[in-house]
Amino acid sequence: MSEKKQNYNLTIGIIALLAIIVLIAVIGYFVSKPKPLIIQGEAEASEYRVSGKVPGRIEELYVKEGQMVSKGDTVVFIDSPEVRAKLAQARGAVKSAQAQNMKAANGARSQQITGAYELWQQAKVQEDVMRKSFERVQKLYDQQVISAQKYDETKAKYDAAKAQTNAAKSQYDMAVEGARAEDKIAAQGLVDRAQGAMQEVEGYLDELYLTSPADGIVSAIYPKVGELAGQGSPIMAITDLKDCWFTFNVREDYLHGLTQGDEVTVTIPALDGRKVKAIVNYIAVRESYATWKATKETGMYDAKTFEVRAVPAEPVEGLRPGMTAIAESVKD
Repeated sequence: MSEKKQNYNLTIGIIALLAIIVLIAVIGYFVSKPKPLIIQGEAEASEYRVSGKVPGRIEELYVKEGQMVSKGDTVVFIDSPEVRAKLAQARGAVKSAQAQNMKAANGARSQQITGAYELWQQAKVQEDVMRKSFERVQKLYDQQVISAQKYDETKAKYDAAKAQTNAAKSQYDMAVEGARAEDKIAAQGLVDRAQGAMQEVEGYLDELYLTSPADGIVSAIYPKVGELAGQGSPIMAITDLKDCWFTFNVREDYLHGLTQGDEVTVTIPALDGRKVKAIVNYIAVRESYATWKATKETGMYDAKTFEVRAVPAEPVEGLRPGMTAIAESVKD
């Protein structure tokens, strides 16, 4: 009985030892098992800056931070007295150019035409008188009654009278015809130039009322009412919440062959740990040298950091830029 009892106790002891060894092995396996790779990032969204072409003073803000706006909504009015002054100058230039163009198109006034006609008729009468005188002198000269000098003097006066008649006729024709074609084209060009300048100023006038470039939320307003806004300086930011994505900074030895089009599972702690599917659409090395990891830390080589972006497969209600995103299903 004693020997059987000893064998029984030995068997029990061996079984217990084996059980302890198995238990220690299982515990060691779970303790030493590598945890799944978890990479932290954040949500981002497209942001549009609202800025104007014209410098001026912020006269009125029509929206507040956190307010939802639609594309085309008027969000701010900039007051610019300089633009209004330039508009008045442009309108004056248009009126002046149009007057010059009308003057060129209408030609001379009726009084000028009448005066030119009277001078022409007067010259014709003078020419007729000198023609008769020359004909009489011509007959006397042919009969050798008068000297050649007298003949030449009379002929010169007749020729001068004809030239004066032709000149008066030209002045009359020019008055009737009006300005030259080149002058009319030049006058029309001045009108077009002045109108173009006015359209430019009117375009700047439209830029005093700034509108939202996209649907979204007003995420930031920089100047306050009454402050000056420079040309091109941002006045407010509009964030498009429909165009969101997740950004992660991943060291290259953790990429494990990750490629564009791969699907990852992203946990969003701010949304009660909601898990969403996202598609990788961008992988690029970070530009800064500070993303390198020293050799002594990795033990093998210098590892560089890559920026990885993933777009949610479906719209995520309540997602806001800046929320923490944890990627759990990066390739092993």
